[in-house]
Amino acid sequence: MDDASQLLGNVQLLLVSGLVVGYAATTMRRANARLREAIAAESAAAERLRLGRSIHDGVLQVLAQVQRRGTAIGGEATELAALAAEQEIALRTLMASRPPTGDRGRIDLCMLLIPLATTRVDVVVPAEQVLLPTATATELVAVVKEALSNVDKHAGPNARSWVVVEDLGADVLLSVRDDGTGTTPDRFEQAGSDGHLGVSQSIRGRITDLGGTVSVRTAPGEGTEWEMKVSK
Repeated sequence: MDDASQLLGNVQLLLVSGLVVGYAATTMRRANARLREAIAAESAAAERLRLGRSIHDGVLQVLAQVQRRGTAIGGEATELAALAAEQEIALRTLMASRPPTGDRGRIDLCMLLIPLATTRVDVVVPAEQVLLPTATATELVAVVKEALSNVDKHAGPNARSWVVVEDLGADVLLSVRDDGTGTTPDRFEQAGSDGHLGVSQSIRGRITDLGGTVSVRTAPGEGTEWEMKVSK
């Protein structure tokens, strides 16, 4: 009877040991995979930094100089300066772009907004990713595009815009501001009543559908600022 009990105990010990070893092996494999991914990401980031320094010290400085000189000379050189400015923005946008990584149907909002930068639109985003459900991020990009479209149509030919993303932890604060002609708040309401649905549907409607909040500040001669907040 003692031998049988000892044998049973040994079997149980072997089973437990096998489970522990198996769990440890699985955990180690996962840890090694994460380590390889982290090393690859770090190497890629280091390479991007190296290339970024090289581009900044060379191409971007040349483009900036062409822009300044062309503007100063005037005439046909002004067009060359404008082209240099556009290429400088495009190159800076490419350098700032991020891989479209996410997890479980989430995507980096900043990666989607950075390409909207132009010579008249500045996009300011956090250094870290701002992961949102893909559908939410897509709708926010559509809101920003509609707001920028309104700037092109109504804010004046020389208006500049700023798109700013702030990560508040549980929420994301997104603002679109311009330094254009501005208007009065009641004009937005009147536009909806007149059948112009850009503000009421494309901006307010989208944010409301996302369960977020939206506000607008504007005054004649003081530009317009949209501020939207949604949950992550």
